Amino acid sequence: MITGAYAQEMAQYNQWQNSQLSEFLQDLTPEELTKDRGAFFGSIMGTANHLLWGNWIWISRFDKGAGPGGGIPDSVSLCADLAEWLPICRTIDARITGWAKSLGKDLLTGDFSWFSAAKKTDVTLPYAQCVIHMFNHQTHHRGQLHQMLTEVGSAAPVSDLVFMPKEV
Repeated sequence: MITGAYAQEMAQYNQWQNSQLSEFLQDLTPEELTKDRGAFFGSIMGTANHLLWGNWIWISRFDKGAGPGGGIPDSVSLCADLAEWLPICRTIDARITGWAKSLGKDLLTGDFSWFSAAKKTDVTLPYAQCVIHMFNHQTHHRGQLHQMLTEVGSAAPVSDLVFMPKEV
């Protein structure tokens, strides 16, 4: 279905996107970051927190490292502010990149199992599908952030994969 090379490219893309996103978020006031905008996770900060939480929970499953704690409802308040969010985001992005590099270039095969707190049960799915889900989840919520940035009159990150620099 997919290869380790795909995961490596998507990890690089994730790091590039979050780096750009961080720059735009830092241009906003605390009020702009926390204003409820009617999005699924409320505010820009709530959505950024959920994006980070999702990355963290998935990489903790894949690399067996520390996770963020809490569940989906708690994800919106993962970090109190952008000053707390930024270094954690960089750390998690580095974990994702390191994990992806460890996969090699070969096809990702086999099943992957974890306990889903959301479903309150053990889940087993194809490993490749879980990896695709992590990267798709990132893109979905960055799209929401892009929309909210546009609504506040901010520029927003270039998100086209074909424009990703060779070195991030």
